[in-house]
Amino acid sequence: MQGVNILGGEQTDFERNFTKEGKNVIALLKEVIEKGLDKSGLTYSDISLLNKENRVACFVGNFIAEEYISQGHLGALLTLVHPCFNGVPSARYEAACASGSVAIDAAASKIRAGDYDVCLVIGFELMKTVNAKVGGDYLGRAAYYETEGKNIDFPFPKLFGKLADELLLKYKTDEKDFMEALAVISEKNYMNAKRNLNAQTRKWFMNLEQANSRGTETNAFVGGRLAVSDCSQITDGAALVVLCSDKYIENNGIRKNAVLKGYGHRVAPMLFSKKMIESKGSKYILPWTRQAVVDAYSNAEMKVEDMDFFETHDCFTSSEYAAISAFGITAPGAEHKAILNGITQFDGKKPVNPSGGLIGVGHPVGASGVRMFLDLYKQVTGKAERYQLKNANNGIMLNIGGSGTTNYVFIVGRDD
Repeated sequence: MQGVNILGGEQTDFERNFTKEGKNVIALLKEVIEKGLDKSGLTYSDISLLNKENRVACFVGNFIAEEYISQGHLGALLTLVHPCFNGVPSARYEAACASGSVAIDAAASKIRAGDYDVCLVIGFELMKTVNAKVGGDYLGRAAYYETEGKNIDFPFPKLFGKLADELLLKYKTDEKDFMEALAVISEKNYMNAKRNLNAQTRKWFMNLEQANSRGTETNAFVGGRLAVSDCSQITDGAALVVLCSDKYIENNGIRKNAVLKGYGHRVAPMLFSKKMIESKGSKYILPWTRQAVVDAYSNAEMKVEDMDFFETHDCFTSSEYAAISAFGITAPGAEHKAILNGITQFDGKKPVNPSGGLIGVGHPVGASGVRMFLDLYKQVTGKAERYQLKNANNGIMLNIGGSGTTNYVFIVGRDD
């Protein structure tokens, strides 16, 4: 079985608004593909040559372009970027906010099986084409729309507000400590984003006082206990990673850098209420998320002690909070202790979201899984620039779709 290597990748600047720039989806894809190929040491001519040998394929992650930009059949869009993609196997993969990870998983599987030597994985979403209320309705389709999204303003802040409620109920954590921990997560991710030149909020202001000032004019409630400071952003953006086989590495005299060491994929009940009912017998608030992490550790023959950093799906502060125990950083119910004691800070023992996460970097939903994977690669190869960690041999990411429904976990590390 072939190993899965990472040649490189790129993301767009998530601060940008492509509609205001007068640029469409082809401009977005062209930009990220050209820059991503260059960072990976590839050219359009290389893609053409690989295609003649049937050794290359493309995997496109996107959630709901049919609504945001009235476009489907997204794999075929690459042929409008450059003629080298004519004839290249390409298709779109979707699992709500985990769409990028589904595309990575499919590409990695093809490489392991020996079907292709090089796979381009592109995740994207253009979300600033509509106002926030309309966009919130589109995002509601990542839940069971009929009962959890339809005719509900901003359904996902409400669902993750319920997650905060359930965390308090399950673990009996002191509410003051819990809410303070959520504020620390927000401040941390905003501060980390200031180091990241592609982060949407790198110029924004956030401190602990602001994050704790929920229910005020400058930090209104959006879903239960959660306020604006607890939310990730509406974002235009794309990310690309290039995966390749051991055979390609050996045949081209490329020095191995980063490899995919482990992966996990689990799906929970679609309805949030059903999740909570079925998780009552588990120590974990989201046992399916935890199992995906356990599967990845087992697959890699590693454990949490081997992880130097973590990228997680902080669509809301409550989702990062729940991820702390899912990763195994703490036992369930003790998440607030790690957060308040600085363990998850940039310079902590177990840094979480050194990139800035979804709250800091931005959340173009179809791109987020690919962007997190790219950040694992950047850290372990020393290419994270101003947000580079001192110790980053192995990293793990968690990307979720829906209200913790689709759970994807990948472990990336330096080649041993």
